[in-house]
Amino acid sequence: MRKTTAKHLTNDNEGIAAAVRFLNDGRLVAFATETVYGLGADARDGQAVARIYDAKGRPQFNPLIVHVQDFDTAQRYGVFDAQAAQLAAAFWPGPLTLVVPLATGHGLSPLVTAGLDTVGIRVPAHPLARQLLAAFNGPIAAPSANPSGRISPTTADHVLAGLSDRIDAVLDGGPCPVGLESTIVGGAPLALLRHGGLAQSDIEALSGPLAAAGPDIRAPGQLASHYAPRARIRLNAMHASADEVLLGFGAMPCDLNLSARGDLIEAAANLFGHLHNLDARDMPIAVAPIPNTGLGRAINDRLNRAAAPR
Repeated sequence: MRKTTAKHLTNDNEGIAAAVRFLNDGRLVAFATETVYGLGADARDGQAVARIYDAKGRPQFNPLIVHVQDFDTAQRYGVFDAQAAQLAAAFWPGPLTLVVPLATGHGLSPLVTAGLDTVGIRVPAHPLARQLLAAFNGPIAAPSANPSGRISPTTADHVLAGLSDRIDAVLDGGPCPVGLESTIVGGAPLALLRHGGLAQSDIEALSGPLAAAGPDIRAPGQLASHYAPRARIRLNAMHASADEVLLGFGAMPCDLNLSARGDLIEAAANLFGHLHNLDARDMPIAVAPIPNTGLGRAINDRLNRAAAPR
């Protein structure tokens, strides 16, 4: 059963403090940025991030953008080469997301990066977003705060119209001044991964011509190829054979369990980490059946892609 209407938090110290409490409790808070309203959760908390996908009805586990308060904080989570650092210095705070390699010891949930070794990071310019990030003092994963496939929200009322019964709160910062999602660049050579609120020409004036996105580049907003382990994967397995390891779901003997209690949010939070762990054992992976409802659809989408012939 869904909860009742989300709290409508005001743009003041009391509203920000309430938003921080929700985030610290692993809950979802929509908040204003200069681009669109983001649906925020603690990027280090896998179950909180899984709730983003559940609330949006997002059909796939695509990478999410991590919002941080400044460049120094960004370097805790990503590795910035000279070109990325130059772009950050020029355009942050602002509507630019940089996709960079993950930093060692980053602490982000694998669900944020969709199991990849890169992460999209942004420092928003909206004063309320910056106040929230400073007060929370941590990374916030935040796709647009709308049901998957619907129009991106640029006011708190837009958020409440689409997600009021699926999230905990919206921090109202008024209309978003840019009104388009952030521009995304990344890779080597540097490529344009998504058009957005920062003009391509402004970036190229500093970086030189941007390459087209290739099949090896993965970012929010792209239908990317999906993480696949090195090991062969066998789906809908109730038991593992002698040469396999078993990834379980629900009460069952197995090597690792996505959720012994059959909780799809917990299963989603554990998916990428457990796949990486089992893949390191250099054995084929058998995977128990996952209900194809709610977040189970996204889990099965990823597992089907990972199990596809390659």
